[in-house]
Amino acid sequence: MLKGFKEFIMRGNVIDLAVAVVIGAAFTAIVNALVEGLLNPALGALFNADNLKTAWVLEIPTLSGGEPAQLMFGAVLAAVIQFLLVAAAVYFALVMPVNKLKERAEARREAGQPKPEDPITELDLLTEIRDLLARTEAGPGDGAHVAK
Repeated sequence: MLKGFKEFIMRGNVIDLAVAVVIGAAFTAIVNALVEGLLNPALGALFNADNLKTAWVLEIPTLSGGEPAQLMFGAVLAAVIQFLLVAAAVYFALVMPVNKLKERAEARREAGQPKPEDPITELDLLTEIRDLLARTEAGPGDGAHVAK
C-alpha cells in the first residue's frame, strides 16, 4: 500500500500540480494588489466613488422595511477585470513562452533527423519480391544453369 502511495506522489504530474498551486497563490496576491491598489481606485475615481466596488450600487428596498438590498454592479465589473488580468498574465507570461519553446524544440528535433521517405506500399514490396525471384531464377549459382 505504501509502495503505491509513493509511486503516486513521485509521479511528475503531482509535483507539477503542487508547484502550480503555490505559484498560482503567489500570483493571485500580485494580481489582487494590482486590481485593489491601482485599477479599482482609478476606475472608482472615474465613476466618482471610493473604488470600483462601490461604484454602480443599486439599492432595492426590502419587504421587511430594514436596510435596502444592494446590487453591486461595480464589484462584478471589478471581478471581471481581475479575471481578464489573470488570464492575460497567465497567457503572456506562461502559455505563450512555453508554446514558443515547444515549437523551437520541435524544429531542432526535425532539423537533426532526415525527412522520412514515402511509406513502402504493398505494390513496392511485391515488385521487389518479383525482382528478387527473377534474379534467383536466372542468376548463377542456383544449380539450374550449370555448364556441362
